[in-house]
Amino acid sequence: MAPPPSAVEDSSKTGDILKMHSSDGHFHRQKSTFRSLITPSSIPNSPFPAARDRYVLYINLGCPWAHRASIMRSFKHLEPFIQLVTMDYELGPEGWFFSGRDGTDAKDPLYGYTKIKDLYLHADPEYEARYTVPFIWDKEKETIVNNESSEIIRMFESAFDEFLPEAEREEAKGENGLYPEHLKKEIDEFNGLVYDKINNGVYKTGFAATQEAYESHVVPLFEALDRVEKHLSEKGHHPYLFGKSITEADVRLYTTLIRFDAAYFTLFKCNMRMIRDESHYPKLHWWLRNLYWKHEEFRSTTYFEQFKKGYMKAAKTNIVPVGPVPHILPLDS
Repeated sequence: MAPPPSAVEDSSKTGDILKMHSSDGHFHRQKSTFRSLITPSSIPNSPFPAARDRYVLYINLGCPWAHRASIMRSFKHLEPFIQLVTMDYELGPEGWFFSGRDGTDAKDPLYGYTKIKDLYLHADPEYEARYTVPFIWDKEKETIVNNESSEIIRMFESAFDEFLPEAEREEAKGENGLYPEHLKKEIDEFNGLVYDKINNGVYKTGFAATQEAYESHVVPLFEALDRVEKHLSEKGHHPYLFGKSITEADVRLYTTLIRFDAAYFTLFKCNMRMIRDESHYPKLHWWLRNLYWKHEEFRSTTYFEQFKKGYMKAAKTNIVPVGPVPHILPLDS
């Protein structure tokens, strides 16, 4: 049995930033530290009110948690209001860094920093945990607002709606919104399964350091994928996870599954089946291809070569897998 998180050593303090497992052989995800929320500007006395060009989203192109925030920024048409800064997809000795490779930023545009570490210490000089993405920076208060991806996408869903045309606001979308009232309970339950067994499940599998730890996570991962396949076969769960409109659940699942065949199958040993195995996942495979090929916000934020290179380093190998070829099959395949 894994120890409680409080008993797990933090590898960010050991000098080995690529050490992702604790002494029990299991991977334990660090809890996010910065948890403030951006709110509509109409809310009085909010420390972080929605505003034009006040906030910056920091990401890298390989990280699925950052990818979900990037998709939501594009899906909600927030590009004119929230600046985007992109770090290198490789994890360096002191965390994520700036390099200018493959269209990423050469340095931090706000302060000229070259490492994410510098931004975290700018926000909190006593910060000692891992330096993670995504996070939102407040240019006015010069601090990190939030570095929890699930909360960032919730903020993007509606906090900036006052700047959008009325038809694009969540209130106007009603039951077709990203997190509609009548589906909140179902979406929360589904997100819980996906987070634990799939989003984080691939990491618990890939960073396991013992056979026992590996098998204790890889089997539940594929059981969860089977459950999602069944979910998509049920009435009201097509073409998207909860019907005719994209919800936040689609965004949260997509960023893991679009990496699955190209990276997790090989580099993280999540190799019981590929998503493109239509003898097991015909509906899941179609759902994934539909999002990629029919929605620019998903396709334009997906960088197969970059996340394969990033996971290569995380897996401590110098070999970048060539396949699968193609990275994703055509929708009509």
